[in-house]
Amino acid sequence: MLKVRLYRQWINQLFYVNNWILLVFWIVIGSILRFTNLSAKSPWTDEFATMVFSLGNDFRTVPLNQLISLDTLLQPLQFNTNVSISNIISLLLEEDNHPPLYFILNHLWINLLSYLGIVRNIDIGIMRTLPAFLGILSIPGIYILSSISFRSRLAGQISAALMAVSPYGIYLAQEARHYTFAILFVIASLLCLIIAIKRIREDLIVPYWLVLVWSLVNSIGLSIHYFFCLTLISEIITLVFLARSQSQRKSLILQKINYYRIFLIIIGTSCTGLIWLLAIIPKGYGNDMISWIHPINNILYFISPPFQLLAVWIPMVSLLPVESSSIPIVILSGLILLLFFIYLVPYILREVKVGLKNKQFRLPFIIFIFFISIVISLFLIITYLAKLDLTRGARYSFTYFPAVIALLGGILAIPWQDNIQHQFLKTDPFFLLNRKIGFYIIWIMGLLGSITVLVNLGYQKYYRPEQFVNIFENTVSHHAVIVTTHKSLVQIGEMMGIGLELRNSQKLTNTSFLLVNEDKKYSSQETKTLQTIVENIKDPLEVWTVNFNDSIKLKNCDFDKKKYPHIDGYRYERYICN
Repeated sequence: MLKVRLYRQWINQLFYVNNWILLVFWIVIGSILRFTNLSAKSPWTDEFATMVFSLGNDFRTVPLNQLISLDTLLQPLQFNTNVSISNIISLLLEEDNHPPLYFILNHLWINLLSYLGIVRNIDIGIMRTLPAFLGILSIPGIYILSSISFRSRLAGQISAALMAVSPYGIYLAQEARHYTFAILFVIASLLCLIIAIKRIREDLIVPYWLVLVWSLVNSIGLSIHYFFCLTLISEIITLVFLARSQSQRKSLILQKINYYRIFLIIIGTSCTGLIWLLAIIPKGYGNDMISWIHPINNILYFISPPFQLLAVWIPMVSLLPVESSSIPIVILSGLILLLFFIYLVPYILREVKVGLKNKQFRLPFIIFIFFISIVISLFLIITYLAKLDLTRGARYSFTYFPAVIALLGGILAIPWQDNIQHQFLKTDPFFLLNRKIGFYIIWIMGLLGSITVLVNLGYQKYYRPEQFVNIFENTVSHHAVIVTTHKSLVQIGEMMGIGLELRNSQKLTNTSFLLVNEDKKYSSQETKTLQTIVENIKDPLEVWTVNFNDSIKLKNCDFDKKKYPHIDGYRYERYICN
């Protein structure tokens, strides 16, 4: 009995801590994780887009079809003091496929850091500070959402704890992108949804302040990322479905008032969406920048989307070094994760059954489960019917990520609720006490997962320029030219990744770069352009082609037949020219 009593005290001790002290503790943990190794991973093309556009610079200033120096290639990453916010908006509408709000905020953030003397030179670590800071804000944000949704501070604390260590949350917070900013407004919009549904089901009028706040939140969300519309569509479906389920209890007048106010929310949000729609369609959405999400029409197209979604859901809770170069570590990590989820899934299902029998938890459970199901359904509908495979982009799951964390917070809080009936569980009190340990197991696995991300053994970047530069520096024996085919700003970002690594290493900084503009009419034009430039160089030369689309035929150049390692994001060949 003494052993059981000590065990019970240890399990319950954490949640006897002062509510605000405990929340601050989660925020501190989350802050440390989000700012650790912030600049360790090389930036990839989307992050370069954030850097360049936030500075008010233009990728089009990088010359094409001519040799350029490292400094010229990286010129768009320099401070630009002659930039206005209107310049940033114009650049984004012309060259990118994202609304400008985050880029404007990031521009102001960088200017503030520069004014305070904190920043002198722009690097990827500086550009990732704002997403990391916004990621930290999601911890108290999810606490508020869960506390109000479940009317339980304990549920809020557990959600905050899970958000603090979520590997997926760490991954997004360490990307120089706008996803953590969008997550804050997903949280706010979900909170408005919860309040609205609760008022409707309690036969209360949806207040005008909620109409105004919800419309404003949705409008800002759409101004951060267009895929925020998936959140909104799912909320509308959830709201209509759950409102109808209680329609018989309400008077006709009350029904009309609430439907009218919900209609105002939809109209207010749609106006913002219409503005962006009219702004981007005439410009040509994204200038082919979203072509990568078009799936390949083969059997893998029909099979892969559900597995790709599963690969997003797992790291929301935990992740181990499955991307390690060591096969034994990968196998061991996969086995541990498998055992963990064999434990987790039945545990979650059991607690959900309990929660659905509890009046305090039933409605928010239904709301979050229904909402998440609708968003995932939209992903699959767009993937299979529109043939745009959104499941390939893990980051797009920001649209429902907060709902998953809030739902888990509510599920894991159930064992602490005194008023929950355990009639269907034919077990002893000691096992019921063990149910509480589920939170600790999940939190520790989340912490291990976040560390996995920080040491680059999980959620590795799509491009690995540091690996290419390592091979390049150890191989080059003459002056070298790195060549690629240019189709959009993506290829400039690929070259910038290499250039930034060369500048950081302070080796071979005299390397030249060549971006050959793709000629869709003449398939061999890229090679002809490259041949002309190479012939004008009299000294011994090495040509390294990177993601070059044309077949290579260079006079007086020998192809290096050595087998080089595969590098993510960079398909390369070496030619030695005399």
